[in-house]
Amino acid sequence: MLQKTSQSKVKRSANRASYKKADLYPIIDDLKMAHICFSQDDSPMSIPMLCWRVDDAIYIHGSRGSRLVKQLTNGSKSCVSFAELNSWVMAKSAFHHSANYRSAVLFGAFETVDDDEAQVRVYRHFVEQLEPGRWDHIRPPNEKEIKATTLLKMVIDEGAVKVRRGGPIDDEDDFSMAVWVGELPWVKTQGEKIIHQPSSESR
Repeated sequence: MLQKTSQSKVKRSANRASYKKADLYPIIDDLKMAHICFSQDDSPMSIPMLCWRVDDAIYIHGSRGSRLVKQLTNGSKSCVSFAELNSWVMAKSAFHHSANYRSAVLFGAFETVDDDEAQVRVYRHFVEQLEPGRWDHIRPPNEKEIKATTLLKMVIDEGAVKVRRGGPIDDEDDFSMAVWVGELPWVKTQGEKIIHQPSSESR
């Protein structure tokens, strides 16, 4: 279970909340993109970054010595959020239009993974999550690449999941209106591979 505190407890529509890691992990594993939120020079910051899970921790990476890495490893806590839109919910009144979604928010502090072998294992997990078996056919990170990159880890401890499913919740006075209600699904599927020629141009 996720630790639930006054900071992470869901108050609005609390019936949609969960603190089970079994509900959290599929969201992280499916999305692999998070917003990393922190305070820098007394100003709020939110940076979208690739983020993946290995066991009970999430990982992100950045350029060694960058301001972002320094900020996330100064001992202060960060907030990491995930969100996925699944459908628009169409109601009989404008006020009750909504959306079905999966979301999660985590709180914790990042730490640096300094061991080179541990870094390679975590990077392997990421690549294998994208395409199982791929790691054995590509070049692993070399020493120069490892030294140029900082891998950051946050143990999954405190946070909450919030999910909305189902149709609209309309007022009884509006039931007789001649307008359809229901969902407009937002369908996302992985497409066919698009093959590109190797390039050394700037990424």
